[in-house]
Amino acid sequence: MTRSLNPTLRLRRSSRIIVLDPEPRALMFRFDIPGREPFWVTAGGECDPGESYEDAARRELLEETGITAEPGRQIARTTPEFVTPEGEPVQADERYFIVRVPHAHIDTSRHTALEKRVMTRHRWFTLDELSDWHETIFPRNLTEIIRRAPII
Repeated sequence: MTRSLNPTLRLRRSSRIIVLDPEPRALMFRFDIPGREPFWVTAGGECDPGESYEDAARRELLEETGITAEPGRQIARTTPEFVTPEGEPVQADERYFIVRVPHAHIDTSRHTALEKRVMTRHRWFTLDELSDWHETIFPRNLTEIIRRAPII
């Protein structure tokens, strides 16, 4: 088990999936949480107990986008501290995977009640838009991660 870098916080293991269409544009979800500024993140979420990062990536990809695909190998890792939508401060261990899709259609019908409440919209961003968007995008170095990713 990976230990938290900040032992006062619960370690939140999660998989993040960078979904790219042919243009390539990255799929992002906007979070609107009361009392916070809006922000955008990739698809993904917390690993279930005993679940591998790869299995969580497959599950989260299907649940949040309706896409069934293999996430491939991990391409990046971040370890931010943040407050979850439920209000819990955590130390994250986020593993990034990349999935290329042939079209920009997604299905959000599998979103949980919480996701429906806080994930208010989705959008496909060009790499230039990711670099210069007026709202916060996490991770902040997403464009760099995408540009360094191997061609799949």
